[in-house]
Parts: sequence; structure tokens; C-alpha cells
Amino acid sequence: MAAGASLVRRGERAPWGGYRGYFADPDGFLWEICFNPVFAMDETGAVRLP
Repeated sequence: MAAGASLVRRGERAPWGGYRGYFADPDGFLWEICFNPVFAMDETGAVRLP
């Protein structure tokens, strides 16, 4: 928000067990941010599916 984005939907628990939220960048492009505490990540930050 400090850089000019607008909040579209606050972060909330998702039906699949993680969390998600949405914002629009200054150009109006919509972004979804997700977090799933169950999936492990490797040393590069890539998700490792079970």
C-alpha cells in the first residue's frame, strides 16, 4: 500500500488450508498472494509438492 497498491481483499484462510489475499498494483494489475504452511520449500524458494 505504501508503494501505491490498493487492497482488493484482505488475507484470509482459504478452503484448501492455507491463506490468500489480493491487491492491485498502481497500474491496476491484480495479484493474488498465497501461503500454504503444509508445502515445503527448497533452498531456492520453490515449492516442493508432496
